Amino acid sequence: MENSQSPIEQLRASVRQLWEELSPAERAVCQFLISASPDQILFSSAQELGTATGTSNATVVRTMQRLGFGGLPGLKRALAAEFSSTVAPDVRLQQRISHVGHDLSEIWARVFDEARERIDHCQRLWDPQAFQRAVEVLAGASAVLTYGIGASEPAARHLALKLGRRGHRARTGSATGFSLADDLLALGHGEAVVVFQPGRKLPEIDILVDRAHAVGARVVLVSDELGGTFADRVDAVLAAPHTPTGITAEPLCGIVVADALLLALDSLDETRAVEHSHQLTALREQLLGSRIR
Repeated sequence: MENSQSPIEQLRASVRQLWEELSPAERAVCQFLISASPDQILFSSAQELGTATGTSNATVVRTMQRLGFGGLPGLKRALAAEFSSTVAPDVRLQQRISHVGHDLSEIWARVFDEARERIDHCQRLWDPQAFQRAVEVLAGASAVLTYGIGASEPAARHLALKLGRRGHRARTGSATGFSLADDLLALGHGEAVVVFQPGRKLPEIDILVDRAHAVGARVVLVSDELGGTFADRVDAVLAAPHTPTGITAEPLCGIVVADALLLALDSLDETRAVEHSHQLTALREQLLGSRIR
């Protein structure tokens, strides 16, 4: 696929190229997609597209994989990038509300459908070697700095909090501009940095990675679109697809990836994890008792 093409043009080109190899069900999905509007695809779940094409959600996902988008979320991500750059935020919100409608059961289902799609896509993108390297980086670090800006900050804070509860020295940062210099100054040899940044290549990320290299710290990047950009500059890249519609929270997949890292670290040092969990419980009981008295 040519980068100069729009996502819809890429989709149509892939369909033309693979048409003879597609099954009748996959062709039905393709015919619907190339005739649908971008926002119609963006706000539809795999199940809804399966119903609209007389196929199934599994067929929709498989078709998107065959066309080179890695699944429906991959196509949605490509569409969302163009959609966000050409449509004002208030208009996008209005269109999102319009597509979801006012039926409360549909609203409930729509949120869970997108969350499930994102997590399933994240699981399919799992790279066992990258995950192992990331776990080794954190396990061998003298301390961990987690970093996330804006919507990515909750995932960074979640990882730092849970690392501390397991007995690891961890802190979190979300500063930008001149304020980031304090976090960079404190970064030391043998430490690790975990960066949560879905897609936008910010100058802070470049400078943070460069500083880590300069002081001898290792870096794990949790991202959707920046993996290729930073692959040669970080120790591990873990995929965490961001929301293509804004219906579900941006840090959802980042938090799930963080939980996987935490459980892996627990498995490497069960004694430390259990001991610090016991200490945390004891401290909470003391604090609760003092409030009752």
